[in-house]
Amino acid sequence: MGRYLNPGNMSFQKSIRSEIYVDKTELISYTNKVLETEQCYVCVSRPRRFGKSMAAKMLAAYYSRGCQSEELFRNLKIAGNASFQQHLNQYDVIFLNIQEFLSMAGCASKLLSYLQEEVLYEVKELYEEFMRPNETNLVRALQYIYAKTQRGFVFIIDEWDCIFRETQKNIEAQTAYLDFLRLLLKDQAYVSLAYMTGILPIKKYGTHSALNMFNEYSMTDAGPLAEYVGFTEAEVQELCLQYHMDFEEVKRWYDGYCLDNLHVYNPKSVVEAMRNRKLNSYWTQTETYEALRIYLDMNFDGLKDSIVLMLSDGRCAIDTRTFQNDMTTFTGKDEVLTLLLHLGYLAYDETSRSVFIPNEEIREEFLRAVKKVVGRK
Repeated sequence: MGRYLNPGNMSFQKSIRSEIYVDKTELISYTNKVLETEQCYVCVSRPRRFGKSMAAKMLAAYYSRGCQSEELFRNLKIAGNASFQQHLNQYDVIFLNIQEFLSMAGCASKLLSYLQEEVLYEVKELYEEFMRPNETNLVRALQYIYAKTQRGFVFIIDEWDCIFRETQKNIEAQTAYLDFLRLLLKDQAYVSLAYMTGILPIKKYGTHSALNMFNEYSMTDAGPLAEYVGFTEAEVQELCLQYHMDFEEVKRWYDGYCLDNLHVYNPKSVVEAMRNRKLNSYWTQTETYEALRIYLDMNFDGLKDSIVLMLSDGRCAIDTRTFQNDMTTFTGKDEVLTLLLHLGYLAYDETSRSVFIPNEEIREEFLRAVKKVVGRK
C-alpha cells in the first residue's frame, strides 16, 4: 500500500463514518462498464465541494490492490451489482492529486519532474525486476511493466485542472502538463481506466483538445453521471426528513442546478445546513466573493446588466461553445458566463441554452459582489 500506487481505503472509510454520508457507489457500476474499453477515459467537472474528491477516493478504495474493501462496500448499493466482485481490489491504482503535487513541487515548472520522481519511487518498489536501472520516465516504466505482466492500471486524477486555475498565465507549464497527460494516457495499452475530476472541462488548444480521448461530463452536459456527483432532490428530501428540516426552504436555498433534467444540490451546503439546523451560505464561505467580482469587473458586452437581470429572476442566453476552458481567454460575455457556470455561480438550462442564478445562496454572493463593484464607482 502506497501514497500514489495502490493507496488504501482509509480516506473513503472516513467518508462513510461521517455523520452524513450519501451512497454514491453506483458510480462504480458505470466505471465497471467502461473498464478496459474504448470508453475507459472519463472526465467529470463540477464546482468546488460537489463531491468530486469523495468519488475519486471511493473508486481508489474499490479498485486498489493495496487494500481489502469488501467489508467496506458490503452494505452499500454497489454490492448488489453483478460486477461488484469481479473488479473489487483487482487493479494497480495510480492516484494523483495534482493540487498536492503542485504545492509540493513549489512551482508549475517543477510539477512534472516531481510527480514522476514520487510515483516512480513507489512503482520501483513493486516492480523493480521489470524496470531499467535508474529509470526516470514514468511512461516508459509503465510500458515495460505492462509488457511483462499484462496487468493494467487504473488512473485516478483528482484536481486535474488546478494548474490552469492557480498558474493562469504560465502557458508553457500548462502546455507541458497537457502533453504529459496525453503521453501518459492516450493509446496506452496499460490504461484500464482513467478517471479525472476538476472544476474546468478539458483545456483546448484553439479548437482542439490535447486529451480528446476523454468522455467529458460537466455542468453543461452531465450525461449518465448526473446523479453520482452532487445530491439529488430525492436524497435531499430524505435528509430533510431525517433532520426535521423544511424541504421547500432547503430547496429555495440550495436547488437550481439542473443536469440532464435532474435537480442536483451542492453537498457541502446541504450537509452543513442539516448538521447546523440552519440555512446559510455555506458553500460560498469556501471562497471569497472577490473572485466573483474580478469577472464582473470585466463587463464584456454588458455583463453587469445581464447579472442584474438574473438577480431579478431573469435568464441570459449563452453560447458555451466558444469557451476555451481556462480562466484567462475571454473575448466576450459568453466566455465569462460559461466560466461562472462551471464555477457553480450560475446554472444552465440546456433546452433554452440560457443561464440563471440557481438559488438564494448564490444570489447573496452576487449581491455582495455587485454592491462592491457599484461602491467603487
